[in-house]
Amino acid sequence: MTRLSTATLGSARPGVIVPAYDRATVTAGIVHLGIGAFHRAHQAVVVDDLLVRDPSWGIVGASLRRPDTKDALAPQDGLYSVLTKDGDARSLRVIGAVLGVLDAPREKEHLLAQMADAATRVVSLTVTEKGYCYNAASGGLDLTHADIVADLANPRDPASAAGIVVEALRRRREAGIAPFTVMSCDNLPHNGAVSARVFAEFAEAVDPALGRWVRDNVAFPATMIDRIVPATTDADRGEVEALLGLEDAWPVMAEPFLQWVIEDKFVGTAPPFEMGGAEFVTDVAPYERMKLRMLNGTHSMMAYLGFLSGHEFIAQVIGQPAFRTFVSNAMAEEIGPTLGMPQAQTDGYAAQLLERFSNTALRHRTYQISMDGSQKLPQRLLGTITDRIAAGAPFERLALGVAAWMVYAGGVDEAGKPIEVQDPMRAAFAAIDPANLLDGYLALERIFPRELAGSPVFRAAVGAKLALLREVGAAEAVRRVG
Repeated sequence: MTRLSTATLGSARPGVIVPAYDRATVTAGIVHLGIGAFHRAHQAVVVDDLLVRDPSWGIVGASLRRPDTKDALAPQDGLYSVLTKDGDARSLRVIGAVLGVLDAPREKEHLLAQMADAATRVVSLTVTEKGYCYNAASGGLDLTHADIVADLANPRDPASAAGIVVEALRRRREAGIAPFTVMSCDNLPHNGAVSARVFAEFAEAVDPALGRWVRDNVAFPATMIDRIVPATTDADRGEVEALLGLEDAWPVMAEPFLQWVIEDKFVGTAPPFEMGGAEFVTDVAPYERMKLRMLNGTHSMMAYLGFLSGHEFIAQVIGQPAFRTFVSNAMAEEIGPTLGMPQAQTDGYAAQLLERFSNTALRHRTYQISMDGSQKLPQRLLGTITDRIAAGAPFERLALGVAAWMVYAGGVDEAGKPIEVQDPMRAAFAAIDPANLLDGYLALERIFPRELAGSPVFRAAVGAKLALLREVGAAEAVRRVG
């Protein structure tokens, strides 16, 4: 079948939404690092809407590790489709906001030059938690991380996100060009503050004067992003091809829901993201906290407990009455009270999440969500637990989620079959004695802060849930904890 491209876009089938602007007039104003499925189903969709009003905000994307996205989108002139799924309903849209994709390892100089160009006013990132090379317990740059060690040894030829951003900023400073805004779009609590600290500390390690300049001149707005974007399958590609009438090498799938809350703190004028439904606020923290703890926290709990129970997809997990009760009670009784919001608001959000999790069309894999747990656990579960302990309140369901992660990260499922754990700390996990998981994991200070790891209440709760998982398995443990 004919491939999607600028030349063939006019052949798209009726009903397909196509760009409502002339792509030939669009210029690049944003460089996005980590142009994976989530960015293309979220931020790029918002930008696609605003290009009707201001064509100076096109996106140049960059893949930091693999050339897959470039290889898929380059023959398509950056075009790709987003298939929105809601039960049996489908809506297909072609996105034109991405002007090109760079493979950073092979095109690093091109990428750095694009970032150093005065036309680039925003550099955004979705590089996942591990891409910041930071210590999750302290929040600062991990100077022992292999990527950081390598970049500091040769800062003019960086590979990490921090190294690339700082080298581009150094070039702009030397050229007398104002810095760009650095906008983290990753699921990190206080992602603006984290990126500000990590990148400034990296810059300071390169040159103290550069570090001061970054701290004094670069804006790092916080953001909260929310949309469920499962991995694309061959079946998805076939469905898109039938709807589009053209071949799309890498379409992305998404739920109808999309939310983007942005701190109004930019160098110069911010892009008019509100044109695409984004919301500018003075304080992102309440939105971020609710989403990280309620959506991401329960997602991780369902992923580990659901995977161990033999469920492949989140919709299957939440479709089990015991799991639905467990997740609903976790949000209402353990997570919601830590948010400092009216109960009506958290209850309404919880009800909305249960329906979103139940969308059978998304086929969001528990294994996909389970990846990189060492980076996710502190933000998604441990902060909530710390607040519950401080309040003298129980956290039985959250403790079961942590215990399930420990079992999962151990690399063997309940049937004795190996789990291919994908995590930057998997070597450390493999060295833990299976007979003493609790002490082994709690000794990992990059995940568990000393105060929490040393809490008798925390140790007792997680230890009891580990024993329960060994005794009755994940599905029955969920039913009993309820």
